[in-house]
Amino acid sequence: MGVGDPYGMPIAHGVAAGMGGIRTAGDLVARMQLAQKMRISEAKAFVADKLRISVQDLSDVTVMREIREDLDIGVITSVPGCAKGIEAKARIADLLDIKINSVERLKRKLSWPTRD
Repeated sequence: MGVGDPYGMPIAHGVAAGMGGIRTAGDLVARMQLAQKMRISEAKAFVADKLRISVQDLSDVTVMREIREDLDIGVITSVPGCAKGIEAKARIADLLDIKINSVERLKRKLSWPTRD
């Protein structure tokens, strides 16, 4: 039995206490803190560099909405045709060059041979 995404609950707590979660870049920063054991300033700098924006823009709702839509990494309100759920997580994993357990499990599952 798999454990799913072990960062799911800590991220929820980080979102509640931090940068606004998916409205801005709080979820991305929290993932880097947890996945790579980065301090918050280091995680913010890393994410800002990956997004090619300033650290200050990470908490700007307007800037981040546009970036999230452009990169198709999920937004707070569903947009038809845009990534959401596991697809958004997979794009985030690629963008940040990290492994997310639920994404890795899906990749393994999809690579299983099919029965014909």
